[in-house]
Amino acid sequence: MTTRETHDVRALRTLEAGIEGAVDTALERGRGLLRLAPCWVPRSFLHPGRRLKLDPRDLYAFGLNRGGIDERWFGSTTEAANENRTDDEGLSYVVDGDARFTLRDAVAARGAAIVGERLWARYRRWPVYSKFFDNMGPIPLHMHQDESFAQRVRQEGKPEGYYFPPQMNQVANAFPYTFYGLSPGVTKSDVRAALEMWARGDNRILDLSVAYTLRPGEGWLVGPGILHAPGSLCTYEPQWGSDVFSMYQNLCEGREVARELLVKDVPDEHRDDLDYLIEQLDWEANVDPNFKANHNLKPIAVAETDAEGWMDRWVVYGRVRGQLLFTARELTINPGAKMTLNDPGASSAIVVQGEGSANGMVVSSPSLIGFHDMTRDEFFITDTAAREGVTLQNTSQTEPLVVLRYFGPDTDLAAPDVGAARKLQAF
Repeated sequence: MTTRETHDVRALRTLEAGIEGAVDTALERGRGLLRLAPCWVPRSFLHPGRRLKLDPRDLYAFGLNRGGIDERWFGSTTEAANENRTDDEGLSYVVDGDARFTLRDAVAARGAAIVGERLWARYRRWPVYSKFFDNMGPIPLHMHQDESFAQRVRQEGKPEGYYFPPQMNQVANAFPYTFYGLSPGVTKSDVRAALEMWARGDNRILDLSVAYTLRPGEGWLVGPGILHAPGSLCTYEPQWGSDVFSMYQNLCEGREVARELLVKDVPDEHRDDLDYLIEQLDWEANVDPNFKANHNLKPIAVAETDAEGWMDRWVVYGRVRGQLLFTARELTINPGAKMTLNDPGASSAIVVQGEGSANGMVVSSPSLIGFHDMTRDEFFITDTAAREGVTLQNTSQTEPLVVLRYFGPDTDLAAPDVGAARKLQAF
């Protein structure tokens, strides 16, 4: 069975205005599901890990000056904050027949039907997104500002969660470890001394942090203001709909990190203010002596459904500063099995293994994707469809169908808190 559509997205009509009818047609045809095209994002300061199934000939499809493609974004209405970016970089496109339009425009046209009345009334958009990020080695130590600091540059704060899908991690690449936070006992003077070294060689800020081994099938929850240098596992990353960050490491694998990336989201009057840069950090969270216990995630079954031929598990969960901002689940359907998924709200889904159908729509995980190819692995489950029930069937007789999906704020209210998996293991 082919895993690609027969046309590429360049041949489609792009609709930018008056799309209400097109959205209604797509919702009717998909029985509440919207098929999404792959959304590729490059990063000039990183080295692609080559596990996104993107054709290796297309790794630099944006141009060598833009860097390699190391991210694929899912269900995104958030623009990527890259220099020299394309106008629609980071935005997911809905594809229906010979037409395409952004998910952002679809939500604007039919908000409550797609994201639900509660999210639409509060945010007037789909306020979260997820991605695969996939690198050969580590990412420089950085943090994402919280809401109070992000608002100073007209941005939004960004917490994020990580899950390492086994299907995307047959190889661990060069550095399967992530530095999180700061060692207990590190002082603000230590961090300031590292920042003062920025133009004089390696600032060795990693000496102040702690590295943890990354394991496929596990994850982490990281709030804003926490320093982290993600390792080389391909990562599924639900997060708030913002691309705000500050890099605190000036040299990574021998590559210079431009100081502009340290102050990208810092007000002009504070760009040389080292105390301000330190103030951005959530200090207590960074030096927490129980950091792993308070941030590491292990999958938890939503219910005992093995006997029915399927299993749904929370893989990203927990509250950030008391708020449930996003969650993610991993659904596994055994060969030949069929089930009805009843969710508490909208979600964005990506198939990472197998083939089957969702509300009659063919879904499958591709083996190789061209930069302009349309795939059958990504779809958006609207709030209406989620509440009515989505019928999923594994049409393979030999391989499980595995689907990752993430939810928006305060949607998956039954989700556990960080540490729940350890408590369950204790019984």
